[in-house]
Amino acid sequence: MTITLVRHGEVDEAYHRCYNGHNDIALSAKGREEAKQLALVIQVQEYDAIYSSDLRRCRETTEHIILNTTTPIYTQDLREKSWGKHEGMTFDAIVKRDGLVYKDFEQWITALDGEPYDLYIQRIKTFFTQTLPQTPHNNVLVVTHAGVIRVLMHLLRNISLEAAFSINFPYSAYTTLDTETWEFGAIQCA
Repeated sequence: MTITLVRHGEVDEAYHRCYNGHNDIALSAKGREEAKQLALVIQVQEYDAIYSSDLRRCRETTEHIILNTTTPIYTQDLREKSWGKHEGMTFDAIVKRDGLVYKDFEQWITALDGEPYDLYIQRIKTFFTQTLPQTPHNNVLVVTHAGVIRVLMHLLRNISLEAAFSINFPYSAYTTLDTETWEFGAIQCA
């Protein structure tokens, strides 16, 4: 199976560099344009199935790239991690309000509220290594969040979470994943 992984389009600047998690925010005007451009690039492929996070920024991106009669499947399994009371906040705002101190990447993400990170990682692992492979599809499009894609890279490339989260994966970027070799293609922008 080949999976094309797409990060949703840009959101409004007020949400940049924030722990947006389950905040159900829309695409910005630029994000809608990015989604339209992305559609032109990836519509040359025939997809057997389209899966998308059910959050608005992914749904809106998906709506621009729906192909033929393929009906997208919206799922919570592809959501970003929930950050609970830290949702929508920047790093600096969290430090100021809660007095948290950054020691290292794993300590920081563990200190934040919301969905436990090990459960988030397991949710992503289950979707990509168990749920999807059980479907009869050969060519799948997945519209999700950068965090989900980076966690998948952490799992499949056997790199640390910190290394995975240092990978630049811009809005409306995409890559492919071959599930026979579990190798990623180059990260591309529309």
